[in-house]
Amino acid sequence: LPEVRISDNGPYECHVGIYDRATREKVVLASGNIFLNVMAPPTSISVLAADTPAPFSRYQAQNFTLVCVVSGGKPAPLVYFKRDGEPIEATPLPEPPAGAGSWAPRNLLHRDLDDTKVPKSLAAEGEVGGGQPLATADPPRGLAAERGPVTETIPETVVSREFPRWVHVAEPIYYFRHTHAPVSDGTVEARATLTWTLNPQIDNEALFSCEVKHPALSMPMQSEVTLVAPKGPKITMTPTRARVGDTVRILVQGFQNEVFPEPLFTWTRVGSRLLDGSTEHDGKELVLERVPAELNGSMYRCTAQNPLGSTDTHTRLIVFENPNIPRGTEDSNGSLTSHCGFRLVLVLTLTVILELT
Repeated sequence: LPEVRISDNGPYECHVGIYDRATREKVVLASGNIFLNVMAPPTSISVLAADTPAPFSRYQAQNFTLVCVVSGGKPAPLVYFKRDGEPIEATPLPEPPAGAGSWAPRNLLHRDLDDTKVPKSLAAEGEVGGGQPLATADPPRGLAAERGPVTETIPETVVSREFPRWVHVAEPIYYFRHTHAPVSDGTVEARATLTWTLNPQIDNEALFSCEVKHPALSMPMQSEVTLVAPKGPKITMTPTRARVGDTVRILVQGFQNEVFPEPLFTWTRVGSRLLDGSTEHDGKELVLERVPAELNGSMYRCTAQNPLGSTDTHTRLIVFENPNIPRGTEDSNGSLTSHCGFRLVLVLTLTVILELT
């Protein structure tokens, strides 16, 4: 077998015998068998979030799960997680019940979440009780100052970011589950999940990696992701100079950095409803069809959030006059009014009356 493949895996037999010319039958004198076990290294590995896109919770902790998918290996590989290059000591989870799908523990906290909220006396100004300043600039271990929204200026937009108002007192507890399923080609697909109570204050910009050990690999195979909250969104508006009656598209092209997990986008109009009458719109793009002149100066808010944080971006729509449409001939929906049509019908009617008389 010069080039062994997965399909060559299995038992092989060797028979030794003679051919009896008198009886014209084959006589087997001895036989032997052996099982050929063909190994194959994994062909792909990837790390993703179990629930994406997911919203940001400002006042309540929430569970978060990373999923590592390893395909193409035989036998099943050994999968484990690392954080910032250090192996994670996780508590094994039992096998999920039949038909449970992507089962995960409902709650990983051992105490009431209300106790984790920071009292208002721990303000960002560093005052406690009757206004006495803290002895040190850093908060005590297990406590963190309440953080409010932070605003930054980007050309043509205004961006603000939200931070959590709760804290953790103890180190996170990780839960690990490893499963594998056979594939039709003889290989296995391994899935490993890492679940813990997310803390944006310490998990933001944390590097998580999934590593694989396999007897067919000379060195471990890995894939890594960095948990990052949305920051510095880049918004474009097409056309850049909108005129009355145009279709305007406002699109989030990306961020100043790589964002993981995938953000959830929500559009709203400040102080009013959107053009179609709805209160909000989901997706990376907001389309305004046949914009009327009344939308000139209107402000639109795009909220991008993932479990690590939330950012609001405001952009203003400027609508210029359209020389192809006479002034005062369109309604709030951007369509022509019926005044011209009424005048045309009136002129035709008078013409017909004069001809008849």
